[in-house]
Amino acid sequence: MDASGRRLAKARLPEGVAGMARLHMMIGHQLGETDDEDAEVVIGIETDRGPWVAALVAAGYTVMAVNPLQAAEFRRRLGVSGAKSDAGDAHVLADMVRTHSHELRPVAGDSARAEAVKVVARTHKTLIWERTRHTQRLRHALRDYFPAALEAFEGLDAAEALELLAKAPTSAQAARLTITQISAALKRARRRNVAEKAAAIQAALRTEHLGQPEIVAAAYAASIQSLIAVISVLTDQVKTLQGQVEAHFGQHPAAEIIASQPGMGAVLGARVLAEFGDDPHRYTTAKARKNYAGTSPITKASGKRKVALARFIHNDRLIDALMTQAFAALKASPGARAYYDRQRARGVGHNPALRQLANRLVGILHGCLKSATLYDETTAWSHHVENVAA
Repeated sequence: MDASGRRLAKARLPEGVAGMARLHMMIGHQLGETDDEDAEVVIGIETDRGPWVAALVAAGYTVMAVNPLQAAEFRRRLGVSGAKSDAGDAHVLADMVRTHSHELRPVAGDSARAEAVKVVARTHKTLIWERTRHTQRLRHALRDYFPAALEAFEGLDAAEALELLAKAPTSAQAARLTITQISAALKRARRRNVAEKAAAIQAALRTEHLGQPEIVAAAYAASIQSLIAVISVLTDQVKTLQGQVEAHFGQHPAAEIIASQPGMGAVLGARVLAEFGDDPHRYTTAKARKNYAGTSPITKASGKRKVALARFIHNDRLIDALMTQAFAALKASPGARAYYDRQRARGVGHNPALRQLANRLVGILHGCLKSATLYDETTAWSHHVENVAA
């Protein structure tokens, strides 16, 4: 599509090198007919990662990553029938970058180190989420046929809980577990107060409870043994991949600055770096970084009514990491704690106050990255201290 909106060419391209070569040929054919050596090629695509995006950026094109929600809204402007097709979507994307490229965000030029951190950090977090899902499935199964196990073990993903449930998956088998067997599992899991905890677990496993017929209980036992096997493998892989996350993060030039932030460790810092990226030109201001993070509020104003609301459209991985950092910063930073306490004193709830603290911490991180300086407690919170004193 040219600057006037006239379609120049249309084709369905195959995957891989063949498709990319054909795209270059199509674009080169059109540019060859013009005399403008500085002609710019702008491409719209509904993703910001993958081999195609990397190849397009490497070829020198300006690549705009269009959010599918934006494309859907733009599609309604061009037609009200609700029809949708690949050809129609291509037309929508081309027209969006032709008329609204000034309002779209180009794909960030992150370094290869940042991309490597993103790969391992995202996989690590995905494995943790998967382990949580399987643990919840285990909990629901135990509630249906062996509720005493839920009373005996505080955490079903704990090493001793998985070992004992794998050894005795039914209530009858669990009731026969000895103090020695339970204590051995607790010692292998490196727990304290082994004798006291072993007695409590045995007592809980031997309490009377409602159960299922023997054949049904046996079926449940087989299913939870499979779940336990999956959870055990996920736990091992989470530990293994954590080392990779820490290693890749430690090799990044910005690692020291990010890790200096309050409440930020190597794994959490890797997740924040992975989702923000390291393109120095992507966030021109602290506000832009806060908006992308989803920690800043959105304003709705109509007439005399004006309200500030939380953002519900955001990067789930990034907001999860930032909220975790904010919670940890309550103990690590006196300034963060004082800021949070002031919000609570105003009647703000825990989660909104924590989100405001996270928003403030994003601004501090932006300043540290822009100035290439480590976090300093006094500098970070001096402005707020002066305002309170005034």
